[in-house]
Amino acid sequence: MQDPDNPHNGPNNAPDEPENGQGKKQPSKNRHLLLRIDSWIDSTIWNAGFRAAEIWEDTTIFFRRFRVRGWKRMVFELAGEGLTLGAVGMVLMLALAQPAFEATKEDWRNRGDFAVTFLDRYGNVIGHRGVIHQNSVPIDELPDSLIKSVLATEDRRFFDHFGIDVVGLFRAMVTNAQAGEVVQGGSTLTQQLAKNLFLSNERSIDRKITEAFLAFWLEANLSKKEILATYLDRAYMGGGTFGAAAAAQFYFGKNITDVNLAESAMLAGLFKAPAKYAPHVNLPAARARANEVLTNLVQSGLMTEGQVIAARRNPATVVDRNEVESPDFFLDWAFDEVQRLSPRFHQRSLIVRTTIDMGIQQAADDSIETSLREYGEAYHAKQGAMVMIENGGAVRAMVGGRDYGESQFNRATRALRQPGSSFKVYTYSVAMESGMTPKTTIIDAPISWGNWSPHNYANRYAGRITLETAVAQSINTIPVRLAKEKLGIQPIRAMAKAMGVETPIRDDVTIPIGTSEVTVLDQATAYAVFPAGGYQSRRHGITQILDYGGDILYDFDRDEPPAKRVLSEQADSYMNQMLSRVPYVGTARKAALDNGVVTAGKTGTTQAYRDAWFVGFTGNYTCAVWFGNDDYTSTNNMTGGSLPAMTFKRAMDYAHQGVTLRPIPGIENPLPSEQDIAKAQANKPKDGAPTLVRPRMLSVQSTDILKGIGEKLKDAAPLEAQKVASAQ
Repeated sequence: MQDPDNPHNGPNNAPDEPENGQGKKQPSKNRHLLLRIDSWIDSTIWNAGFRAAEIWEDTTIFFRRFRVRGWKRMVFELAGEGLTLGAVGMVLMLALAQPAFEATKEDWRNRGDFAVTFLDRYGNVIGHRGVIHQNSVPIDELPDSLIKSVLATEDRRFFDHFGIDVVGLFRAMVTNAQAGEVVQGGSTLTQQLAKNLFLSNERSIDRKITEAFLAFWLEANLSKKEILATYLDRAYMGGGTFGAAAAAQFYFGKNITDVNLAESAMLAGLFKAPAKYAPHVNLPAARARANEVLTNLVQSGLMTEGQVIAARRNPATVVDRNEVESPDFFLDWAFDEVQRLSPRFHQRSLIVRTTIDMGIQQAADDSIETSLREYGEAYHAKQGAMVMIENGGAVRAMVGGRDYGESQFNRATRALRQPGSSFKVYTYSVAMESGMTPKTTIIDAPISWGNWSPHNYANRYAGRITLETAVAQSINTIPVRLAKEKLGIQPIRAMAKAMGVETPIRDDVTIPIGTSEVTVLDQATAYAVFPAGGYQSRRHGITQILDYGGDILYDFDRDEPPAKRVLSEQADSYMNQMLSRVPYVGTARKAALDNGVVTAGKTGTTQAYRDAWFVGFTGNYTCAVWFGNDDYTSTNNMTGGSLPAMTFKRAMDYAHQGVTLRPIPGIENPLPSEQDIAKAQANKPKDGAPTLVRPRMLSVQSTDILKGIGEKLKDAAPLEAQKVASAQ
């Protein structure tokens, strides 16, 4: 019978195999080869399995002789688990140590090889940075009283621990628990040096873990003397001074090798809180702190009460100085800029002319501090930052935090915070470049993008509205709809980069409403494009770098390329028209300046009210303001239109006194309407601090005339000298 599945196997079909001469079938050679291979595989697998079983049985029999029972088994089990957990812990520690490894790659030893004197925009000395190590006093030549005072106060077990003092940490925990508050720190001197060299004062678990690894690294690579010497050379000591040697000169007018016990105790007391205990600011507090240091010397056994009694009775006296307000946050940033530019020249002793205006800087400091004192507790906000840039790119003021002595972490240049709605300007700028106008309408309605569904404030939706209304009311769905349906994410990221945002921007669908972190300096730089007519703002803090012979090593106008256009003239005009409505009919009515100065800008408030921003500009200045908390805790419903807008107004009102007002490009009416001014005036805080008054100053025209006279006198001086020489 024929197989239905094999029609070629019937009696009428040819056979599958060839026949030999006798008519018998002969298997093919290929079939025999395959059978041999199959047999070899089967036998090999069987033999391997059999051999593995034998090995396993032999291994089991071998290890049976090590089998333990009872309490011994518990010990071995715990040891085994300990080894497992230890291996996992080592891998985890290696992962946690990666940030520390990265930090040690930078040339931290040569960071202080520069000796830089900084001048403000008018040529006045405002501070110094850097240390020439050849001029530093060797540790063996420092007074014994200073070394003992520092160790007794900062780290009594310095020569006994390996970077982390477990005993001291436990003692601090017990003391703090008994006191119910933090009264004693557990950080070693090595940890403090690691923080000063590599890290910031940000209070976070990640920072403390990295600090611990860096402390181990310092202990492994430096001797105890080198660690102590570096700490004494690099620590901030108040009054704009860094290092004990500079502090001795500043406070006592003498070399560090000549200080006595009372002066040593006062210097050692500065490490904890230099701004609080600086003797030129608060001499009674400095002397009280020095007395605590003397007590520490006795309690640690380094000195007896009889040895310190004279220092108690005759406390240190300081050089009579007026309180020196040094723009330390700005100087730190400018010092980094000097090092960035340093490959262009080989000199290390430098004079740097900066862009800072100390009058505006003082107003910026006062504005941040006043706002935090008056409203910080109510809003549950403890920190603020500000950057002000003049049209043309010169940074006139920078506030990196509330108190430089308490924390040297620059929140204006290094803190990455979500900008909220203040980031929307990049989306709208792309929209204007794509052909839209402020009158273009779009639907304000709920929208979803994947699993993400953004909401408007109070979940209110207005239907079809114009883009200028969306900007003024800071509606969230509109920029998301623009990005999803018309623009895309990549053009928005590219626009932010082109306008001056240097922080890496995430490739995320949520960035149109400001979820990608930026710095305050980033926002000020980018917004300064708008009053610049769409050109790069060319942000800079240094105008010239000179050596002590007067030779110009770097000149911003000479050595930097001209600004490039990043926004078309039409798009820039449209953006200015929309942003100028925000302080008058939008979310920032407390930001409108006095005396009819046209103001534009954008508020920003992040999720859970963690960050509040206002970034605004006039034809003269751009100013970015941020308030929040270092630990990222939420504020008490603080929005960008509240404290940031009020602080912006206070600082900018000062900056615009006595200056020639410039128009904002694209705004036809140079002044807001009377109705807009009335609305802004009605929203001013009734109990706010009085407006700062700027000292009377020369007009721009008068300044230019005096500069011209000065140049002519300078040119005439050599000719006059030649006449005198020839007459002789």
